[in-house]
Amino acid sequence: MLTIDHFLDARQILEPVISKTPLIFSNHYSRITGSKVYFKPENLQLTGAYKVRGAFVKIARLADDQKKRGLITASAGNHAQGVALAAQLQKLKATIVMPNTTPLVKVNNTRAYGAKVVLHGENYDEAFAHACELAQKKGLTFIHPFNDLDIASGQGTIAFEILAERPETDIIILPVGGGGLAAGVATLAKMLKPGIQVIGVEPAGAASMKLSCEQGCVCSLATVDTIADGVAVKRPGDLVFPYVQANVDRILAVEDIELIDAFLTVMETHKLIVENAGLLSVAALGHLGAKGKNVVSILSGGNMDVITMASMVQHGLILRGRVFSFSVLLPDRPGELEKITHVIASQKGNIIRLEHNQFVSLNRNTAVELKVTIESFGHDHKEAIMKVLADQGYTARLVQPTAVFD
Repeated sequence: MLTIDHFLDARQILEPVISKTPLIFSNHYSRITGSKVYFKPENLQLTGAYKVRGAFVKIARLADDQKKRGLITASAGNHAQGVALAAQLQKLKATIVMPNTTPLVKVNNTRAYGAKVVLHGENYDEAFAHACELAQKKGLTFIHPFNDLDIASGQGTIAFEILAERPETDIIILPVGGGGLAAGVATLAKMLKPGIQVIGVEPAGAASMKLSCEQGCVCSLATVDTIADGVAVKRPGDLVFPYVQANVDRILAVEDIELIDAFLTVMETHKLIVENAGLLSVAALGHLGAKGKNVVSILSGGNMDVITMASMVQHGLILRGRVFSFSVLLPDRPGELEKITHVIASQKGNIIRLEHNQFVSLNRNTAVELKVTIESFGHDHKEAIMKVLADQGYTARLVQPTAVFD
């Protein structure tokens, strides 16, 4: 069982290793929620995620013969790097099985910590099965990403830090995948402050823990579909589930589109890069329905490759109407392009891309298709620009922007 002694021991093990990430006050989210909102930025932790906490504690508690055999795990990113660094710090050999689809930056980061990386399968489940097979075949010690109470006790040490810095905390919000973080933090938080509320958050396309709690037993999803790959878990851990069931007050499910909006806000307002899974606890603030509370949202990680980052920014700008494109047909005459750019400039629209196609029609009166991508202040500004274009006689229609950054 998870006892206070397990958590105290985990804190002692981690004392010389981890960063005690400081709480960051969010003026923006405090204003819109009516509560005092703080972020626990585990994206600033060693390896860029909280996972190193559980991995280091688990490995430190292994028997000597288990360590000598070598370690193995399966992960698409954060747990991989956590195990790799923990093994390196404890001078042990580690093998990490990662799906073939894992971004190169995550593979390279894991290798940089001295682990052997094996690429296998098209998803986590296939990588996990292969890791289990290798563990049995080679006698390696398997380190589960979440379904382990030692792992949970390591993750739970986050609650010590939150309540030491902000003992008045009323609500902790955290992302939920397999359940290791939720089980550890919620269980310890309730031990330290029984009246505290703990809220878990899953993506709507991978809400396996929410389903399990509703059904009263561990349930599996047939498929998962979410951009929050760090929590895309079909089935929660059976060992940690009872602790989630007993100590997490409620579980919310948010849509992926809310993560895109949260990414842009956190990046622009707080200058923090947080991965999609870590943004669940930010997106949930809009569903909190509580005012005048002291709230801490755990940002679980920040390991995002730059291509995904660029895509999130682009989609976020489009979502907010701060970037849009329209298409219009123009006569094939000198000066027509200048006329339409003048209209846009008069409305303070900033042109960031022009695509000019003279071969769309044989009719020289409507022979040029112009596609314009504009930076605006938001949806109201976008609509104002489109109205002025219509007032000036242009039949412009909104179209999906192509790449904003290239």
